[in-house]
Amino acid sequence: MIYIERKERFSAAHQLYNPNWTEEQNDAVFGKCANKNFHGHNFTLIVTVKGEINPDTGFVMNLVDLKKIIQEQVIDKVDHANLNHDVDFMRGKFASTEVLAEEFWKILEPAIAKHGCRLHRIRLEETINNAVEYFG
Repeated sequence: MIYIERKERFSAAHQLYNPNWTEEQNDAVFGKCANKNFHGHNFTLIVTVKGEINPDTGFVMNLVDLKKIIQEQVIDKVDHANLNHDVDFMRGKFASTEVLAEEFWKILEPAIAKHGCRLHRIRLEETINNAVEYFG
């Protein structure tokens, strides 16, 4: 089994806020992230794919194809967007990095499978100190 990775970067805004809570509860749990005017991050998305080496190409998956899938199906939708308002697959969902990683998985997993390999991991770095990993 071979693992390959592709990194992409995007900038996006979001707000962490539970509408069922009081403003005081939101401020206590989410702090500055509950800001009514939102806040932003420069995210790094790392997609790890696994599979066997294709004897005809020497690849698990052509990284050009992986780049195109990630770019068209994820990055083009979230880059310079408000995750709470502008992104169709995030509507009605909590705009945390954890939820975002799960939604990326749902989008990328079937597209990658069409190339004869499997999505292994989504790593989403929100800051240089905070990251989420999701393995489906």
